[in-house]
Amino acid sequence: MSIYDRVKNDIAQEYYTDNYPNDGQRFIAWYLRNIHGLDTVEAKECITDGAGDKQIDAVYVSHEEETVYIIQGKFYSEGRINSEPLREVLSSWIQIKDLNHLQENANDKLRAKVSEISSALDDGYDVCFELITASELTDAARSDLERFSSELSESSTLSATLSLVDSDTLEARYNEALNANRPYISHSFRLDAGRYMDINIDGTRAVIAAVPLRECLSIPGIRDGSLFRKNVRQSLGSGNKVNKDIARTLRNKPGEFFFLHNGITAICSSLEINGDIITVKDLNVVNGCQSLTTIYSSSEAVKNAGKGYIMFRFYEITDNERADIISTSTNSQSAVKARDLRSNDKYVLAMKKSYEHHFTDGYFITKRGEKVNTARYNTAHTVELTSLGKQLMAWHSQRPTISYSESKIFDKYFEQLFHREYSPENIQALSEIYRAVYENWRPENSNPLGLNDALLAMKAYAAYHHFFAVSVIFCEVNNMPDAVPDPSVALRLMEDAGLSGTVIEIAGQCFNMAFELAISEATQNNRVFTPPNWIKAKASLKDIRAAVKQYLMMSRLNPVSRQVLDSLSTHLKMSRDDFSPRWTAD
Repeated sequence: MSIYDRVKNDIAQEYYTDNYPNDGQRFIAWYLRNIHGLDTVEAKECITDGAGDKQIDAVYVSHEEETVYIIQGKFYSEGRINSEPLREVLSSWIQIKDLNHLQENANDKLRAKVSEISSALDDGYDVCFELITASELTDAARSDLERFSSELSESSTLSATLSLVDSDTLEARYNEALNANRPYISHSFRLDAGRYMDINIDGTRAVIAAVPLRECLSIPGIRDGSLFRKNVRQSLGSGNKVNKDIARTLRNKPGEFFFLHNGITAICSSLEINGDIITVKDLNVVNGCQSLTTIYSSSEAVKNAGKGYIMFRFYEITDNERADIISTSTNSQSAVKARDLRSNDKYVLAMKKSYEHHFTDGYFITKRGEKVNTARYNTAHTVELTSLGKQLMAWHSQRPTISYSESKIFDKYFEQLFHREYSPENIQALSEIYRAVYENWRPENSNPLGLNDALLAMKAYAAYHHFFAVSVIFCEVNNMPDAVPDPSVALRLMEDAGLSGTVIEIAGQCFNMAFELAISEATQNNRVFTPPNWIKAKASLKDIRAAVKQYLMMSRLNPVSRQVLDSLSTHLKMSRDDFSPRWTAD
């Protein structure tokens, strides 16, 4: 089945036909769900296609990748695509340079997304334009693609990546997405005769090879980062100076790439050579993440690179500790940002030691992509550094508006959050409360609290606001509005009284009420309401506090609700010593 037929078959499903008026929008929604991994609500919120879309069919802001994806889709059954869609992408890029003007003339959905784009750009996110199609470009269009890609990437006002996702690339990404959860990567590289060397160094097998640049496009795990599990950092994006230089060489001097580049260091558990094909198992690239991701995003230039090569060093190593040493050593030649090394911060290591000493069956994950032995460790007592940082920001700093931003948490606010004594019991309590909150945000749970769809589409932000609202309930019930409740005490009181579900439900309802009141107020005053702007602004916190107060006040007037309120007041009573000052974040 061709990729076009697969998409055509998939978008005939009820979800697509019920929610989107034409195959063009259904194709984009299919791409967002299957390639970017969004759920049904998130995908629908990204679609901006329609009158006034300004050649922008969808906008997806990935906080995990710190990238703004501007998507243009062309779903044709046959024939090849000319340069017109590329000119539309170029037009949208020009308009994004002037967001104020774009917002004035855009449709309502795009107008809301413009605010989200602006906020992401302020946070230093990369911009990637994706032209997706189940067809192919004409030769003339491919020539224009290379020219437009160069113009976007080298712009001094708004540097961006232009990525063509044609039928071949779409099928490759689809297959990669299907295999995204597999624990290991195995792959076969097709080499040119006489351009590799198989050697043994002190008992370790190594293959040094000149790998054709085109071969890199088919390596699985580049886009989702699973190929770089042992690397000290993930992609730094197309805006990084080194990556810009790599892309420039790929476009202008692909034949020189082998000589201008240091090469890729890859570790595998085993390798076999059969003719000119080398097959590796359990592949990990420990040095070369920036290069491979840039090659992947410059696919058109690479396809036209002719006989361009890149040097690969394959090491057959099964010792994980030795692999980690190689990863650190081979990355030491270039500066690593502070947040890449937070796993080795002495306060973090002390926190990890304290947690695992207290919870003897527990594990504190400090490294991104680190795997946990579930046969040895209790998943209920497994916590992760990044998640903890976000929870600390939302609960103790009372700023869920910042929780989405890993860069801020691990750069600007890291010392404030982690350079202090913090008990294992509180780490565990934050984890348990947040997990219980997040159960209401999982797509498979069908929105048990009846939350507004616009909130469901912003899980990266909204779940932490819901989490924050739980702390506000304890503050209001105990008449401590300017303090922060001890999370371990809060968890114990909820569990002892069997009120965990009740408190989390009330917090969710208050959050939803605050959101909908903000929408209503904006409508009454003829103002544009942008959900991402509201949820990233301090006004949202004020609205949530007001909603909690109003809920508790109104509960006193209803006999049934009054019973719930009395139960909260009785069982959630905390002493003043159970509260502490807010950790200042702004």
